[in-house]
Amino acid sequence: MIEEEIGEELRKRGLMLATAESCTGGLVGHKITNVTGSSDYYAGGVIAYANKVKTEILHVSRETLEEKGAVSAECAKEMAIGVMKLLDSDIGIATTGIAGPGGGTPDKPVGLVYIALARKDYIDYKKHIFHRDRDGNKREMADAALDMLKRYISI
Repeated sequence: MIEEEIGEELRKRGLMLATAESCTGGLVGHKITNVTGSSDYYAGGVIAYANKVKTEILHVSRETLEEKGAVSAECAKEMAIGVMKLLDSDIGIATTGIAGPGGGTPDKPVGLVYIALARKDYIDYKKHIFHRDRDGNKREMADAALDMLKRYISI
């Protein structure tokens, strides 16, 4: 399982992970904590479904939300940085998107997700669009976040 591989790498490197999730609703953290001993490398997570949580807990700027929206690369990056700082971790990973079935627009369709990964000296993001039902989109989004994390820590 990818979660076990991630755990082995994080443990080997002595790194702590934190998650900030909107559209995945805690699914990334759930998958990480399904591995025995994950407390060695997983600090915890924030489910930032409401914009108030994004701004007040993760310190996403109101300007980002007003100008770019909650479903944006900028928001995902600020969420990843915010949770990394909040939980004093080495790596922060964040998801924000539209799981569906409603809420999509032509510019931001259902299935769109931005995933960001932050370190003190590094930030990156990926954009994906999945075409499943709500549950399927959430699973695909969480798996994409884990894949991004695995690729990063395997470098």
